[in-house]
Amino acid sequence: MATIPTPTPTPEDGGQQRASRPGSAPRGHIGWIVAGSLATGVLAALVLVAAPFVPAQEAAITGAVLCGFALGWAMLAVLSVRFTDQPQRWAAVPALLMAVAGLLLLGFGSPAQTVLNWVWPPVMLAVGIWMIVCIHRRLRSSGARWLLYPVIVLLGLAAIGGGYQTLGAATDARAYPMPGRLIDVGGHRLHLSCTGSGSPTVVLEPGGGEMSSNLGWITPAVARTTRGCVYDRAGRGWSEPATTPQDGARIATDLHTLLHRGGVPGPYVLAGHSFGGLYVLTFAARYPDEVAGLVLIDSTAPKPATNTAPASAAEKGSYDASGRLSTLVSTVAGLGLGRLYGQVAVNGLPPRSTGEVRAGVATARNLRSTIDEYVQASSSVHQAGALTDFGAKPLVVLTAPVGQSADWIPAQNHLATLSTNSVHRTIAGATHEALVGEQKYAATTTQAILDVVSAVRSHRPLAG
Repeated sequence: MATIPTPTPTPEDGGQQRASRPGSAPRGHIGWIVAGSLATGVLAALVLVAAPFVPAQEAAITGAVLCGFALGWAMLAVLSVRFTDQPQRWAAVPALLMAVAGLLLLGFGSPAQTVLNWVWPPVMLAVGIWMIVCIHRRLRSSGARWLLYPVIVLLGLAAIGGGYQTLGAATDARAYPMPGRLIDVGGHRLHLSCTGSGSPTVVLEPGGGEMSSNLGWITPAVARTTRGCVYDRAGRGWSEPATTPQDGARIATDLHTLLHRGGVPGPYVLAGHSFGGLYVLTFAARYPDEVAGLVLIDSTAPKPATNTAPASAAEKGSYDASGRLSTLVSTVAGLGLGRLYGQVAVNGLPPRSTGEVRAGVATARNLRSTIDEYVQASSSVHQAGALTDFGAKPLVVLTAPVGQSADWIPAQNHLATLSTNSVHRTIAGATHEALVGEQKYAATTTQAILDVVSAVRSHRPLAG
C-alpha cells in the first residue's frame, strides 16, 4: 500500500504549511496578523488622541497613545494564538505594560507622568530586549520578524531618549533655579523677574518661541540704569502652560495682569523682539495710559485690525483640534529630541543664559507653546494692528537687514510712522536673532532702550 509523504515546510511559505491533522482548521498567515495588529495600534492611538473625552494635555495625550499601542500588541497576542500555528503570547506583556501606563496617565495626569518618567525607560528597554529574544525563538516568518524588529528598535530608542530627557531635566532643575517668582494670572502662573531700580520700568518681551533668558545680554545692562523686568509667556521657561490659546490679545492681557499683581506699576517702556513686537504693540493699544515708550526690535509687522474675535475668547470647553495636534507633536521633546536640538541651536548668549535656554528648549511644554504661538500668528498680527497712533511718545525701530525679504524694510519704515517722535535704525551686519543673541548687537539694542528711557525722563525728542 502506497504511503503519502508528509509535506515539509519550505522557506517560501514562511513556515506556514504544517502537517495536516484530522479535523484541523486552516491556519492564517502570521505576517498579515503582525501587520494588521501594528496598524490597528497606530490607528487606535490616533483615534484616542482625537477623542473629545481625552484632555488636550501632555500626560493625557501620551496615555491615549500608549492605550492605542496596547490594543495593537494585545491583538497580536490573541490573533496569533487563535488563527496561526505561531502563537506570540509574549505580545501580551507590552500590551499589559502600555495599558497600565496609559490608564495611569489618563487617570492621574502629571503626577503619574513624573513617576513614569523615571520608571518607564529602564523597564521598556529591558522588555524590548526580551521581546527581540522571544521573536527570534518563536516567530519563524522572516517577513513578520522584519515588521517587528524596527518597531522594537524604535521603542528602545524612545526608552533611551526618555531616560536622557528625564536625567537632563533633573540636572537642569538643580543647575538653573528660577530667578524672580511665579504669579497667578488666572488659571496659570507666569514667571516674572525684575532687577534694578528707577522709572520708567522697562518690560522686555522675548521673540517667538523664546524665553526670558534669550535676553541675557540685555536684561542686566538695562538694570544698571533703571528697573528692568523680563518674563516668560505661558509654557516658556519657568512659566506654567495655559489652557487657552495664546494669541496676542491674551498675551497682552496676561502681561498686564502679571505686572499689576506683581506690584510693578507703570509707566512702562516696552521692548519687544520679533513676535514680541506684536505683543507690545497690542499692549500699547489696550493700555495706552500705562505705556510711555516703545522699542521694536526687528518686530514682525502688524496688519490692519479686523473684527475677528480673539482665539482666547473661544467658548471654554470647545474642541481644540490644533491644541491636540500640537500636544501630540510636542511629546517628541520627552524623548530627548528637544535637548539635542538645543545643544546645537543655542549659542552666543552668556554661559548661564545659554544653559537656561537649552534647558527650556528641551521641554515638551516649550515646544507646544511655540507651535500654538505660530498657529495664533494670524490673529496676533491683526490684533497688533489696533495701534495706529502712538502720538508723540518715543519710539525706536531697530531693523536687522541681513537675511530679510524685500518687503521687510518697508514694513519697518511703516512701523516708525506710528509716532511723531520716532527713530528708525538699521543695524548693519545684524541678523534677526543677533540683535538680542550676540553681545555686539545686543549692546546696540540696549542703547536703543536706554535712549527711550532717557527721552521719557527728560521729555525731549529722541536723537537719531
